Amino acid sequence: MALGGAREGSGRKSKAEEQNLIEKLSPLEDLAFTALTSAIKEGKDWAVKMYFEYMYGKPKQQTDITSMGEKIQNVINLGTGINPNETIN
Repeated sequence: MALGGAREGSGRKSKAEEQNLIEKLSPLEDLAFTALTSAIKEGKDWAVKMYFEYMYGKPKQQTDITSMGEKIQNVINLGTGINPNETIN
C-alpha cells in the first residue's frame, strides 16, 4: 500500500516532453479539424459539446451538498463564527 511521496511516472510531464508530443501531433491537425467538423455536421452530441467547451469554456458547475439525504441546515456564519442553529447556555 502506497504511503504517499513521489511515484515513478507521476506528475506533470517536462516541457521538452510536451513539446515533443505537440511536434508529433501537428501533422494531424488538419485531419482532426476535418473529423470534428464532420462530426458536428452529423449532429454528434460529443462533438458539439467539445466545440462549445473549447470555444466558451465549461459552464460553472454547482454542487448540492447533502448529508444522509437531507440538505445541510447547520450553516456557520463566517462573519461571527456562530452557528445560528446552536443553542447557547
